Formats: sequence, C-alpha cells, structure tokens
Amino acid sequence: MLKRISDFLIESEGPAEKKNVAWNMAGSLCYALASIVLSFLAMRMLGDDLGGIFAFGFSTFGQQMFTVAYYGIRPFQITDGTGEYTFGDYLGHRILTSGLAILAAVLYLAGTVLVGTYSPAKAGAVFLLALYKIIDGFADVYESEFQRQGSLYLTGKSNTFRTILSVGVFTAVLVVGKSFMDGEAVLLAACFGAAAAQILGVVLFNLSVIGRLPGIVWKRHPEKIKKLFQNTTLLFVSVFLDFYIFSAAKYAIDGHVSDAASGYFNLIFMPTSVIYLVANFVIRPFLTRLTVLWTERQLPAFRKLLGKIAAIILGLTVLAVGAAALLGKWVLRIMELILGAGYEGTLTSCHGAFVLIVLGGGFYALGNLMYYALVIMRCQKRIFTVYGITAALAVFLAPAMVVRWEILGAAGAYLCFMALLMAGFTIHGVWVYWREKR
Repeated sequence: MLKRISDFLIESEGPAEKKNVAWNMAGSLCYALASIVLSFLAMRMLGDDLGGIFAFGFSTFGQQMFTVAYYGIRPFQITDGTGEYTFGDYLGHRILTSGLAILAAVLYLAGTVLVGTYSPAKAGAVFLLALYKIIDGFADVYESEFQRQGSLYLTGKSNTFRTILSVGVFTAVLVVGKSFMDGEAVLLAACFGAAAAQILGVVLFNLSVIGRLPGIVWKRHPEKIKKLFQNTTLLFVSVFLDFYIFSAAKYAIDGHVSDAASGYFNLIFMPTSVIYLVANFVIRPFLTRLTVLWTERQLPAFRKLLGKIAAIILGLTVLAVGAAALLGKWVLRIMELILGAGYEGTLTSCHGAFVLIVLGGGFYALGNLMYYALVIMRCQKRIFTVYGITAALAVFLAPAMVVRWEILGAAGAYLCFMALLMAGFTIHGVWVYWREKR
C-alpha cells in the first residue's frame, strides 16, 4: 500500500518548476484554509466559548509549540546547498526538538491547571491541538528535505493530503459525536482524532516517499547534530519570539478577556493567513535562486530580485487594505451568517480592528521576506536583535492595549508589532547588503 501511495506522489513527468509552483500553492492553500474551516466548524457546532478554546489551542498555543518542534530550521535546511549536514542529521535534530515541544506543552498546561487558569478539559483539548501542531512540525523535516532535493511539489502534496485527512477526521468526529456527547467531550474526541490522523498522514505521505529520493543520506553524526543546535539556536529563539510577537494580542485576550473573545478575534484575524499564504506563493519558489545569487556574490541581481518580490507584496497589501476598508463589513456579515443565528453584529462591530489586522498582515509579509533575506545572508544575530526588542515591547504593550480597548486594542497592538519587525529587518538587510557591496 505504501509503495502505491509513493508511486502516486512521485511524478516523473512534467516540467519541474511548474509542478513545484502548482503543488506548493495547493499545499499552502489547504494549510491556510484548514484553520479557517475548523474555526468556523468549532464555533458553529460547539458555541463561542468552546470554539474560542479551539481557536486559541489550534492557532495560538499549538502553533507556538510548532515553533519549538520546527526550531526555525527550515530556511537553514533548504538553503544547505553544499550538503554540510545529512538528512539523518536534520532528522535526529527534529526528533529531539519535537520531544522538547511535547515536554514544554505538558509542563505549561499542567501549570495552568494547578493555578486554576484552565480547567482540566480545556487543558486537555489545548494539549491535543498542540500535539497536532507538533506532529506537523516533525513532518516539516521531510518536507524541507523534499525542497532541498529540488522536489518542492512533494512538500505541497504532503501538506495537501495530510491536511485533508486530518480536517476530514476532525469534522467527522465533530458531526457524529455531537449527537450523543456533550460539547467538551466532543471537542476532546475531535482533537484526538485530528492528532491521530496527523500521525497517519506522516506515515502515508512522508515516510513512504523520502526513501525513494536519490541523494538521501540517512547516517547521523552526533557531533553534527550538536553543531546544528549551536548554529540554529538563535534562529529558533528568533522564530519562537516571532510567533509570540505575532500572537501576543491573542495571548492577551486569552488572559484578560474571555474564550468567546478569543474566538471572535481569531475569526477577524483570518485574513492574515491569506496574506501570508499569497506572500509565500511569491517568496518560496525564489528562495533557492536568491541563495545562489548571494553565495555567488551576484549582488545587483540579488537586490533586483528581492526588490521585485517586495514590490509585488506591497501592491497586494495596498489592494487588501483597500478591499478591507470598502468591503470589510460585508465580508464580516457573511461570516456571521455562516456562524448562524445569535452572532449578528458580533463581527461587524469589529470592522475597524479588521482593517488594522489586514494592514498588519501586509507588514508581516514584507517583514518575512526580509527575514528570509537575512537568513540567506546568515545574519542570525541581527534577526535575534530585532525579535528581542519587539518581543520585550509586546510583553507589556499587548496586555495594556487589550485591557483598555479589548479587540480593537489587540488589533492595534498587532499592527504596531508587525510594523516594527518589518522596519527592523529592512534596516539590517539594507545595511548588510551595502557593507558586502563595498
């Protein structure tokens, strides 16, 4: 069975670049839509409080634990064109980071139960959602290797089929369980089913394929795994802080408002996923090319390509903000209709926050482009500096703004943090470029 699946996944015909772009788009689209679809389903079928718990567990805490498993290493792995580390080295590293992520989730959630912040049921659901995301982070080591080997389309296929499988299982359990279990039990069962489906997806769509690619070296070198930690720890801390900054407003709402407010904010936050998705459509296919241009010291060509990508993202941001300002209330009203009776006015009252979030999403996409540029330049310390300063501000500013203005304050805080990241990365990127050009 696994051989048949791998035969289906591996294509031997067709232009490689077209396959890579098409399947990368499909995988990214499915991945982004999963959060949107599942959030609507959870809130519509379980109510705003349980739906808010799902939204926080899936899109915030779970994703934070994903960053621990992921360790910020994907850009490092896919740009390791000289083969400094084997796939076995990267795999050994990812096994350790995934274990650390599980341990961190257990300790944090156990603490929330002991101090009375979370009920055992809420902590259980959030842990299962974190486990779902940690498995996703583990799968990334295979998908990064697919891209390093020039088969980005396999990454896209894995993302597509794993996401469809896990979303399908979550939905099925939710629909079936709703008829004979209470809301908390249904949420726990659906989260468990989704995590189990993720494990199956890794077996079917990653393990079945990786061994059939040429050039895969499984041998592990303990000293190189240790060196990987040394070389990427700043990247990990940077990515961890990046997601904390990205989610600081969500953490503040979870801590200072309510589960329902978490759910509402997550829904109006969804455009950021679409903006990030579209930006990745533009950025990811060119990362290898940008790496080659930089390592071969073709600096004017590097700057020109980076500028073109930035211009496209900036243009899309202007369009998105304009659309949010003009059509945002209509979009939010449709979202209320999807949620069902009783939600009238809950989202349309957040139109101002919605526009701020869309603008912040555009800044985040531009900042992400410059982040990748700094990774290619191997400027981890500069990346860490920007994240460190912004995270320190977020710790104090996000709760203060949320306590005062609730959802609007959360949106304003998000916009401020994304603008700071974009400005910081851009300033450092320009400085390093002109220093190298001299």
